[in-house]
Amino acid sequence: MSSFTKVVLFTDTDGRAKFREEAVPLEQGSPQSRLSELFASGGFQLRTSPVGFTSQFHCSTYTQWVFILQGQMEIGLQGGVSRVFKPGEHFYSADLLPVGATFDPRVHGHWSRQLGPDALVTVFVRG
Repeated sequence: MSSFTKVVLFTDTDGRAKFREEAVPLEQGSPQSRLSELFASGGFQLRTSPVGFTSQFHCSTYTQWVFILQGQMEIGLQGGVSRVFKPGEHFYSADLLPVGATFDPRVHGHWSRQLGPDALVTVFVRG
């Protein structure tokens, strides 16, 4: 593998949340242990959400990596598009409210919910 696939949840120019995938080159390290560049971070938080957790539409407060440690997390977008993330999977949340905009849940943001029989455990690493 010469790259890592970074799943990005982002705010498009129309103000709506969307998903895209980007390649992160793994150009450092050795042939047996390929590494990306070293990314700066602003700390991390652990979170647990009980079975049945669901949120309303919201925007991320900060750009951050979200890694699923246990359970399943569904992220839903305007228009009915959603994606499920399982343990070991991730996404980079950059779905921020556009500068100068007033939050409108009919346009902006995404929702999240816990799926399956296990509580959701995640780690958030600020970008």
